[in-house]
Amino acid sequence: MPKVKTNRVTYPEGWELIEPTLRELQAKMREAENETHDGKRKCETLWPILKIVHQKSRYIFDIYHQRKEISKELYEFCLDQGYADRNLIAKWKKPGYERLCCLGCMQPRNHNFATTCVCRVPKQLREEKVIECVHCGCRGCASGD
Repeated sequence: MPKVKTNRVTYPEGWELIEPTLRELQAKMREAENETHDGKRKCETLWPILKIVHQKSRYIFDIYHQRKEISKELYEFCLDQGYADRNLIAKWKKPGYERLCCLGCMQPRNHNFATTCVCRVPKQLREEKVIECVHCGCRGCASGD
């Protein structure tokens, strides 16, 4: 008889502090995934999902690196379980990328003329004052803003 596998995850100490917020963000994510795409451009359909991924990652980043309210064990658990984007958080630690909205905005191969996204340009250097990123809907994530 085959062994029955169970998915029992042991949560580290302090999980109860961040669980309600993460559950709320997961519920928002489900709503965004199930939302209709009628009347939207193809690129606009992913914007709410990318925004929620950014919120979850920023929440875990802030609570560990800025406020120091959770342990390293809980932080690593959140990254391993996919509650936050490990690569996005790694970029936030580097100077000049503290407010990066998504990884797609900094990859030159995704943009015209092999440059970064228009949302990465500081506001004072822009020709148009109100812009929206095509990839994630960001209106400006340059560190100088």
